[in-house]
Amino acid sequence: MPDQFVVPQFIDAEDKIFGPVTARQFLILMFAILVDFVLFKLLSFVTFLLTAVPVIVIAGIVAFVKINGANFHYFALNVLQTAKKPKLRVWNKVYTDSELKELMKREPPPPSDVFKRKEFSATSRLQELTLVVNTGGVYQPEE
Repeated sequence: MPDQFVVPQFIDAEDKIFGPVTARQFLILMFAILVDFVLFKLLSFVTFLLTAVPVIVIAGIVAFVKINGANFHYFALNVLQTAKKPKLRVWNKVYTDSELKELMKREPPPPSDVFKRKEFSATSRLQELTLVVNTGGVYQPEE
C-alpha cells in the first residue's frame, strides 16, 4: 500500500487567536494601543483624544479592511508603487522622430515567392503513434 500524505487545505487562511481576530490583526491593534498609551502619557487629554482616535481608526482599517480579497496594507503598498512609476511609458526608443518618419515612408519589401510545400505521408502521425502504442513498441515508423 503506497504512503498516504495529508494535503493541507486553506493555506491562505490566517490562524485565528481570539474568535475572528487573527495574529496579524491582534499585533496591529496592540501596536496602536501602545502608541495611544505613549500619547496619553505625553500629551494633555484633549490633544490625546484628537490624536488617539485617528490612530485607532487607521489601525482598525489596516487590520480589518480587505480590498479585492487582499489586506489593506498590500493595497496601500500597491497604490504607492503605482504612484511612483512614471506615467509615460516608452518602449525601446532607439530612433529619433525624423528617423521614424523616414522609416514609415519606405515601402515594405515584397514577400518572397519561395513557398515550400510539405509532402504529406500516406499515413498520419497519429496513426503511426497508435500502431506504436498498440504493438507495445514493436512497430517502428519510418522517419
